[in-house]
Amino acid sequence: MARLILFNKPYGVLSQFTDRGGEPARPTLADFISVPGVYPAGRLDADSEGLLLLCDDGRLQARIADPRFKMPKTYLVQVEGAPDEASLDPLRQGVRLKDGPTRPATVEQVPAPDLWRRDPPIRVRKNVPDSWLRITISEGRNRQVRRMTAAVGHPTLRLVRWSVGDWTVEGLAPGERRELAV
Repeated sequence: MARLILFNKPYGVLSQFTDRGGEPARPTLADFISVPGVYPAGRLDADSEGLLLLCDDGRLQARIADPRFKMPKTYLVQVEGAPDEASLDPLRQGVRLKDGPTRPATVEQVPAPDLWRRDPPIRVRKNVPDSWLRITISEGRNRQVRRMTAAVGHPTLRLVRWSVGDWTVEGLAPGERRELAV
């Protein structure tokens, strides 16, 4: 039986157990998880928050992280501006990025979700509205969702991965984890 950890990665935390980058040292998974033998199944940028899965089984790790398996990943995304359906349609059809076209995404506008406070908070501009989207993708390129929203003229302000497959961050505060046997 494999061990799977659902972890709500806080903003600013690296998705690895050591900081190979520099001064000052940044928080890592080691600051939150002391379970031996588990490794992240995929990554989440330091400036992104939400669900990060860790497991102790290489096949499960590959099934979660490898784009060949097309595991859906759903994000709650705060974007600059108020996108209309015409600006969201390219996301639904696949956006051309510098590294090639993306697979089509499922995209819908949603009301502002009831999330935890982010530290530091998002910069608020009085004259520029913001909106929330729920975006589901089935690949995982570097900073993909951020690049996709920027490509359609609505840069990402806050990015929270809500779910991977059937696993969700619901009920976990930043820095908390839940362990499952799968």
